Amino acid sequence: MEEVIRARGHENVRAEHASTFEVTTDDWLTPAGDCILAVEADRAPADFDPAFVEACRDGEAEITATVEVGGHEQSVRGRGHPDLTFEDGRSAVGRTSEHVDDRTVMIGAAFAASGFDREIVEALADGAELTFTLSVDR
Repeated sequence: MEEVIRARGHENVRAEHASTFEVTTDDWLTPAGDCILAVEADRAPADFDPAFVEACRDGEAEITATVEVGGHEQSVRGRGHPDLTFEDGRSAVGRTSEHVDDRTVMIGAAFAASGFDREIVEALADGAELTFTLSVDR
């Protein structure tokens, strides 16, 4: 089961955050947003199918976020949690920690924004299109 978000990079993409990564529907990004990979996302967690959300609420669920940018692809694995709500209408956030809020789409991620390949980050800083695919297995 999967959900796909399409977004684009921005000149201020730095992807240096050590504990989160994010894709947002916002159309702007300040240099302080060092966890954000892309802006102008066409969807947010509140748009996801209820069956997908329910699958992610299983504490045993394995969630994979795959980023595709200009011929480069990288995946990061994390897991689900019973408290995930997927209610946010603005941003999807993956976390290395156990913190859960309405933006969280996975916890226990293997790495955060700082772990993404620098070629991907450079392409996003140049405004490249991004496909962000979340898949869940349980």
